[in-house]
Amino acid sequence: MQQLGFEMKIFPGMEEEYKKRHDDIWPRLTSLLQQTGISDYTIFLNESTGVLFGVLTISDQNAFDNLPEHPVMKEWWAYMKDIMYSNEDNSPVSIPLKKVFYMP
Repeated sequence: MQQLGFEMKIFPGMEEEYKKRHDDIWPRLTSLLQQTGISDYTIFLNESTGVLFGVLTISDQNAFDNLPEHPVMKEWWAYMKDIMYSNEDNSPVSIPLKKVFYMP
């Protein structure tokens, strides 16, 4: 198991919409993430900056690395691109973070 952290950013004024879309997350996306070996997935929002901090645990690095190719993932990214900073392929601009401390 490996824990990963990352940052993303939403557009100003999109905080409530981002939360709403995640409150109504598609069951097929949740299922895909679980099948990929993702667990303990949490996203935090810095309300003053729009910066999102995500942390998740993965059990299969290869499955996680292949997730961007899955049609459901691509569809979710297209759905989210109007409220957050995204790359040309609609994936969110995501900055991996280096773990510097962990207390079990």
